[in-house]
Amino acid sequence: MTEKRMLILPDDLVKKIDENRGDMNQAEFIDFLITSRLKGTEDGNHRFVTQETLSQFEGEIKELLRSFLDFFISYGLELGQKSQAKETETLSQTLDSLATPSHKRKNSA
Repeated sequence: MTEKRMLILPDDLVKKIDENRGDMNQAEFIDFLITSRLKGTEDGNHRFVTQETLSQFEGEIKELLRSFLDFFISYGLELGQKSQAKETETLSQTLDSLATPSHKRKNSA
């Protein structure tokens, strides 16, 4: 049988543990955090993404999608394919929705 000991923690830390532990009890949660942290330092592989980086990546992906759609619409129109006005309007709205305010073009379609 494992020996048990008492660990005295500040009240706000206990509240934080209780808010985030889910179905685990306090001891299991603390063990999980310590084990995962130690495992992360052993392999030296710390790869974290900030919210700002993720938002920037999302904006760049949307701009890339917008460029692809813009290219294919332009290419289709240059080949002389007659597209219906409603279809063109729907694609135009899709292009506009992909662009975030910081990525919108000044001359939107």
